Amino acid sequence: MTRVFAVSDIHGYPEKLKASLLEAGLIDAEGTWSGEDARLWILGDFFDRGPDGIGVLRFVRQLIEQAPDGAITVLLGNHEILALGMRKFGDTFVPHDGITSRSFERSWALNGGQDRDQELLTDDDVSWLLDRPMLGLDAGHLLMHSDTAEYLEWGDTIDQINATARAELHSDDIEVWWEIWRRMTSRYAFRGANGPEVARIILHHLGGHRIVHGHSIVADQLGIDPEFLTGPHLYAEGLALGIDGGAFDGGPCLVVELEDLTAD
Repeated sequence: MTRVFAVSDIHGYPEKLKASLLEAGLIDAEGTWSGEDARLWILGDFFDRGPDGIGVLRFVRQLIEQAPDGAITVLLGNHEILALGMRKFGDTFVPHDGITSRSFERSWALNGGQDRDQELLTDDDVSWLLDRPMLGLDAGHLLMHSDTAEYLEWGDTIDQINATARAELHSDDIEVWWEIWRRMTSRYAFRGANGPEVARIILHHLGGHRIVHGHSIVADQLGIDPEFLTGPHLYAEGLALGIDGGAFDGGPCLVVELEDLTAD
C-alpha cells in the first residue's frame, strides 16, 4: 500500500528536513530517496527566516530527480512568492492608496529574507518554482500551504486555481504579484467558532475530507514553545491538520504520514 507524507515550512533548515525524512524512511543515510512507492508533498516555504533556503531548494530538486515521477510534489508557499517577487521587482514601489513604502524588498527584509538565497537563486530555479501548483489532493487530503480561504479567489476547482495562479505568476504586473502575496499571507481561516464551516465550504468546492496545511505554527495554536512540539495538530472538528512545526523557531520539521481517508 502506498504511503503518503507531507512536510511544510522548512525555512532554510535543510539538515532538519533531511533528519526528518531519514526518520520517516524516505531517504537513506546518504540523503538519497529511498521511499520506494511512497508519495511526499512539500507544502512550501523553503526560504527566509533560516540560513539556507537555497540549500533546501537544491536538496528537494535533487530528491525529485531521484524519485519516481510523481512521487514528490512541491506546492508554493507565501515565502516562495516573496522570494520570487523580491528577485523580480526589488524595491519597486507597489501602488496603494495611503501607503508610501510598500515593496517586495521591504517585506522580504521584514520576513527574514537572506541575501545568500537571492544571490544563488538561478534563472532555472525561478522557472521551476513559477510552475509549481498551489493545491493538491491525495488520499482524501486537500493539501495547501496557507490556512486561508483566499485560494477560492482563483477559481472553484483545484485545476482552475492552479492554472489561474500560474498564469498570474507569469505576468509582469507588480500589483497582480502583490495580491498573490497578500492572499498567501492570510491565515487562521479554520480556527474559531466559524472555522469548521469555512473548512467544509472549501472541501465542498475542492474535494477531499480533510485540509492539510502549513504556514501557521502549530505550537502557537497550542500555546506551547515550538521545541516541545511532537506532532501535527488536528482541529476544526477534524477537518484541518496543521503541520508547521516551527522549524525556524526551535521546533521540529514535521514529516507527517497521512492516513488514507478514501479507504472503506
